[in-house]
Amino acid sequence: MIGKLKGLIDSYGEDYVILDVGGVGYQVHCASRTLQALPSPGEAAVLSIETYVREDQIKLFGFRSDTEREWFRLLQTVQGVGAKVALAVLSTLPPSDLANAIALRDKAAVARTPGVGPKVAERIVTELKDKAPAFANVDPALVHLSGAIDNDRAPRPVTDAISALVNLGYGQPQAAAAIAGASRLAGEGAETAQLIKLGLKELAK
Repeated sequence: MIGKLKGLIDSYGEDYVILDVGGVGYQVHCASRTLQALPSPGEAAVLSIETYVREDQIKLFGFRSDTEREWFRLLQTVQGVGAKVALAVLSTLPPSDLANAIALRDKAAVARTPGVGPKVAERIVTELKDKAPAFANVDPALVHLSGAIDNDRAPRPVTDAISALVNLGYGQPQAAAAIAGASRLAGEGAETAQLIKLGLKELAK
């Protein structure tokens, strides 16, 4: 199996690049975000490769990092997610943002991917939630709080404070992060108004 290719960019297609490795042109399918980050034809490039072998074809998928390739594999463990959808998700969200979205149960961020409906987005954040924090740059306390909110176990003042910030125009992950920080500062038993005030200070940093 091919795990990595290093060569010169020969040309680009709609969803692939031809990588010249020692005179052999490999057609490598990539997420649009990856294609945009690659250099101009004639310049050197290195891609981590995932090789698919089927009876009628061999298909190569290329990634800028091993982490991105790992996400490509992880996404396909979710029911209803194949290679095409996994690439579409990685075209919409870089690995760090995807990890954070899953860790924070942000279904809306995943559902922004063309071809990914609410049900598939729900499955992605649910089935990968235990794997995402390992990749995510998210405070574990925030992951815990998001889980509590998702399961209606968070204290009422916390959920009310998050709703208030969302109503002010902040996104759900932003609001949850701000109130998580506010909760740590205020301690248990904090009132909604206090959490909102501290949350707004967190957002202003």
